[in-house]
Amino acid sequence: MRIAKFSKGPGQTPRVGIVEGNRIKPLGPGVEALCDLLNGGDILEKLKGPFDTELSLDSVRLLSPIDHQEVWGAGVTYERSKVARQEESEQGGSFYDLVYTADRPELFFKATPSRVVGPGEPIRVRQDTKWCVPEPELTLVLSPKMEIVGYTIGNDVSARDIEGVNPLYLPQAKVYDACCSLGPVITLASAMPPIAEVEIRLEIERAGKVAIRDKTSLSRMARTLSELVDWLGRENRYPDGVFLLTGSGIVPPDDFSLEPGDLVRISIDGIGTLENPVIRGPLG
Repeated sequence: MRIAKFSKGPGQTPRVGIVEGNRIKPLGPGVEALCDLLNGGDILEKLKGPFDTELSLDSVRLLSPIDHQEVWGAGVTYERSKVARQEESEQGGSFYDLVYTADRPELFFKATPSRVVGPGEPIRVRQDTKWCVPEPELTLVLSPKMEIVGYTIGNDVSARDIEGVNPLYLPQAKVYDACCSLGPVITLASAMPPIAEVEIRLEIERAGKVAIRDKTSLSRMARTLSELVDWLGRENRYPDGVFLLTGSGIVPPDDFSLEPGDLVRISIDGIGTLENPVIRGPLG
């Protein structure tokens, strides 16, 4: 089962619905936001309805499936990510090797809802970076009880040159307006394929041609999802639930940086494809 946040048009209140094929069934009163689903009670029971009039997906705009939740990230969870961070770092390369093998994972704050964009909306390159890349990641949707309710696609857009100068600059490399995209749907945990068999694919189109194409498998992750969730939940509460980006095993070549006009597509088995254009400069 897949759920989505959507709008029927400009100025319309966002709704939550169940996606079935090319149709969406809006949930009725009482479950009008993601936090209504995540807060208390059996989610599957809430998803039994009642429903409002069924709509065609073509007649609505899918939004990022987030409302009041924070977005966090996990770093250096794939060996490819560890090597890339070591290569980019001017001073802290050994830190990444240590965290890759440490009991405690790297966890960092990524975005508030206002910094997250949805399907078709532009992700943004910081104006003070010359080396910015997408990071395609399986993203966990967690309830306030830190249960994995479902999965979505996340793009942890990152300024590699800023973090490379000094690891302490990571918040500036990671956290800014339109630094993260999520969507297009949330696939409930019970409907996902076996996690170890799930493949993540990245495609970046530039001037109508494919500039980057790569893929990885979740079987290459060095940490388990339950391990990341356990650490994220230590000493923190998330009253409306939380999203957790689980790290990237796809790293574009060092001579590649996102440019305005690029189109980034991330596909994950069991969820779908998240597509975002790229801009630089202030949001419109």
